[in-house]
Amino acid sequence: MDANKSGSSPERASHNPLLVLGALLMVYVIWGSTYLGIRLAIASIPPFFMAGTRYLAAGGVMFLFAWVRGAKLPSLIEWRDALIVGGCLLLVGNGGVTFAEQYVPSGTAALLVATVPVFLTIFAWIARLGPRPSWMICVALLLGLLGVSILARPSVPLSTGDQFNWYAGIIVLVIAAPVWAGGSLYSRKAARPSSAIVGVGIQMICGGALLLVVSISTGEATRFDWSRVSVQSAFAWVYLVAFGAIIAFTAYIWLVRVCSPALVGTYAFVNPVVAVLLGWAIAGENLDNRTISGAAVIVVAVVIIVVFSSRTKRTAAEASNSKAMATSES
Repeated sequence: MDANKSGSSPERASHNPLLVLGALLMVYVIWGSTYLGIRLAIASIPPFFMAGTRYLAAGGVMFLFAWVRGAKLPSLIEWRDALIVGGCLLLVGNGGVTFAEQYVPSGTAALLVATVPVFLTIFAWIARLGPRPSWMICVALLLGLLGVSILARPSVPLSTGDQFNWYAGIIVLVIAAPVWAGGSLYSRKAARPSSAIVGVGIQMICGGALLLVVSISTGEATRFDWSRVSVQSAFAWVYLVAFGAIIAFTAYIWLVRVCSPALVGTYAFVNPVVAVLLGWAIAGENLDNRTISGAAVIVVAVVIIVVFSSRTKRTAAEASNSKAMATSES
């Protein structure tokens, strides 16, 4: 979430394959399961209030943990950039997902969010932070849009009110994905504390605070009643804080530090598969031909983008090194 750095380092060269596998499985399964966790949590907790308190709690724990272990306090500039990144990723990105899951199945939400690599590729090219997409990546981008169009149609006829809510949820998800991508790109250039845990912690604190502002301004917070929170929602909230935010994000931070971005990026097409299966098996969400078709198209598109983007970067790096060697020899 913070940054995807490439290059070699002692950590990259000496990591334990079993630890990498364990961390990848945590990111795959836990992040994939958070979509179902969100749906269960907002069953009796207002969505923005749930998301805001979730990230404030997780960010506070991570910040205090790192600070007690001697991490430096972040500067004002680092707080400013954390507010921007937290606003993009958590307020609009995760907040949009949380809002949409009131009306859209968790599996569908996860599949639409899986289009983030599509927007990352486009935005990186426009901002000159990445190479121009190859023809194969362009095909994958079109496949991703096709998958979105398939999932955007409701699987069963809906009343006028339900249709409005359905399309409102779809539109919010379609907006959330590019904003998440933009925030991710901004985070690469953003000022960050020396401690990665502090960096992610203050992003969560800022994003959680913004979500609570929205909750208060829309009247959610005043309507919230602790006595009406179900046991299932309470457990889901705790799961989202402890596993979805703290454990999975910590595993992700470590993976970014010791593994290639291409390997870490595989979570983008594993998470929605996990989310769809859990939504079908546990929450009874409809797994029809429309969902399967949309899922297949989007997953294939994201796989192509991840694989070919990695090859393009590697080819560009090799060409740059060859040019540098030729220049030095001459």
